[in-house]
Amino acid sequence: MKIQFLPDDVTVDAEPGEPMLEVADRAGVSIPTGCLMGSCHACEVELDDGEAICACISSVPPGREKMTVNLYVDPAW
Repeated sequence: MKIQFLPDDVTVDAEPGEPMLEVADRAGVSIPTGCLMGSCHACEVELDDGEAICACISSVPPGREKMTVNLYVDPAW
């Protein structure tokens, strides 16, 4: 599967089940983290379908050829 990270427009290959933070790291994309348990939402990103996920506890889903991950930073975090 191809994963495109926005706004940097970086695309990387990933395997289903691969941790999202590892995919981002391999792509050279930084996703901020806090608790690494999904509680603090510092690592929250938005998928191309509008769903918000915590990247620290999420993995690449199966059954898709391409996915877009929109990164945004909460300046208050």
